Amino acid sequence: MLKLIFRRAVSEDASRIVALINSAYRGETSRQGWTTEADLLRGSRTEINEVTNLITADNSMLLLCLDAETLLGSVTLERHDDAAHLGMFAVQPQQQGQGIGKQLLAFAEHAAVDAWGVKSMVMSVITLRQELIAFYQRRGYHLTGTLKAFPAESKLWEPLVSNLKLGLMEKSFAPCHSISTS
Repeated sequence: MLKLIFRRAVSEDASRIVALINSAYRGETSRQGWTTEADLLRGSRTEINEVTNLITADNSMLLLCLDAETLLGSVTLERHDDAAHLGMFAVQPQQQGQGIGKQLLAFAEHAAVDAWGVKSMVMSVITLRQELIAFYQRRGYHLTGTLKAFPAESKLWEPLVSNLKLGLMEKSFAPCHSISTS
């Protein structure tokens, strides 16, 4: 049985995080899980410089889910005014379907509210990923109707499908009300 530990990433974690994210999103290893993009994109999802910058930047945090020292999942949060943008959400493909992602997402939401007092969480999801959209909808996210073209990042990845689009999803957090005891 897994004993999950959640914590903020440090620079020394960067190479493990890159390996996890790339294995969860692309390539044959990603096909072991249900969140693969291997049929949509070829190449890497991220690189060491991007992850290191996200770990050290003032307006972002990279959160980890571990079982002892084994990295099971990671997620990036970036602060934009009163919202946090969630990205690079990854769980080891062979560990998917065990509730790790649900728990990591809940941890990320609490961390964003606690650290930044954000009112909502937003993310971009490839519109062809209906099963992923459904996963987020079951957790209170909704499609906003905002669409944008998938970024052409040719140094890292190559689309295998034409005309990829990203749909914006959002979840609003209810304001916390303090209860007076006087």
